[in-house]
Amino acid sequence: MRSTRSRKKKKKFTFLTFLTIFFVLGAAFAVYRFMDLDNKSVANMVDSEKTVEDKKTDNDMDNVDSSNGNEEGIKEETDNQDKEEDKDKEQPVKSNPEQSSLVEKVSSLMESMTLEEKIGQMLIVGFESPEPNDHIKKMINDYHVGGVIFYDRNMQYPAQVTNLTNSLQALAAQQEHQIPLSISVDQEGGQIVRMREHVSDIPSQQQLGQMGNSETIFNTAVKTAKELSAMGINLNFAPVLDLSAGDSRSFGEDPEHASKYGNEVIKGLNEGGVTATVKHFPGNGRSNIDPHKDTSSVDAGQLDLENSDIYPFKKAIQEIDNSKFFVMVTHIKYPAYDQENPASISPVIIQDLLREKLGFEGIVVTDDLEMGAVNNYYTPEDLGFKAVEAGADVLLVCHTLDNQQKVFNGILEAVKSGKLSEERIDEAVKRVLTYKFQSIKSIEANPDEAERLVGVN
Repeated sequence: MRSTRSRKKKKKFTFLTFLTIFFVLGAAFAVYRFMDLDNKSVANMVDSEKTVEDKKTDNDMDNVDSSNGNEEGIKEETDNQDKEEDKDKEQPVKSNPEQSSLVEKVSSLMESMTLEEKIGQMLIVGFESPEPNDHIKKMINDYHVGGVIFYDRNMQYPAQVTNLTNSLQALAAQQEHQIPLSISVDQEGGQIVRMREHVSDIPSQQQLGQMGNSETIFNTAVKTAKELSAMGINLNFAPVLDLSAGDSRSFGEDPEHASKYGNEVIKGLNEGGVTATVKHFPGNGRSNIDPHKDTSSVDAGQLDLENSDIYPFKKAIQEIDNSKFFVMVTHIKYPAYDQENPASISPVIIQDLLREKLGFEGIVVTDDLEMGAVNNYYTPEDLGFKAVEAGADVLLVCHTLDNQQKVFNGILEAVKSGKLSEERIDEAVKRVLTYKFQSIKSIEANPDEAERLVGVN
């Protein structure tokens, strides 16, 4: 019995021991698994943090690289801009070869000219004959005049005028410097038309102003210029910009209309190959005395004059290339500007008003110095000197050889005595020569062509 119980006890003990060992081993295994998983988690966390850190580091590096790239790009762009700026600085300013050549030509020519030759270029003179006579030959050969003016006394029919201009240009071409002549005329229209029977009909400015058609005015000027150019005439003393309700030579008394229509005449004459001249600065429409006979005075204030009489001149100067037209200065007095001198010999009107205030850069020409408005009160010698001193570039002496010689000699003596600087002569002659080489394209016209074109409406 005892041995049986002992065996049962032993079996029970063995079974319990087995269960205990099983649970212990299971627990140990569980602990092991837990710790293994925990270690893996820690490792994964570390790896994850490392990956994040690496990515952050990589991103930071990328950002650094990107930043460096941007800096390099900006630097490269800045360098390129600097290079472009340096390139622009290094490149010389492009000049107009034609203009540079013209300046050099004029400068070179003036250096070789005598004082007498320079003064001669400042004169435009008239003579009595329809062909070259001793008078005009002397003025071209001995006094080196820069131009001539034609009247009806010089003009018979288109072929004759063309032959005359060709002959005069040939005389000038025989001189040492071969400077072409300005060949001029007053072809205004209306009452002032040279060789009326042989040219196309030209309405007066008053009629054109009343029509009020800018296109008609322009086309009339083009037609006039083409006829003049066909005969070898390159300079027209028109249009008249004086304001007047009754004068047939005027577009009227409205400054805006006078400006608008006057500019059309300038452009039309240029289109036809002829240089225009606006006259009579600063406007003599208020005067009832003919300056051909005697002097007169315009009693109006500066503001009044500049808003009316002077306005058309100002607009032409502002709106049209100043090399395309001359400004002719009248002999009338304007006490609001100069109480002593007529406009044509007034530094205040020519230099201060026309040049400085209005900004005119072209050629200033006097009205005829043989007119009574000045010739009755000054000697030809004084007129020549005073006009040039005042700022005139070209002087008109339209009739007698004696007065032409005296005007020339008055200028010459003024320079030699120191009353007038040679720099003032050079300033004027530079304008004249520049204009001629720029604008006078031909010195020979075709008489047959002139007969064909002139007077054909």
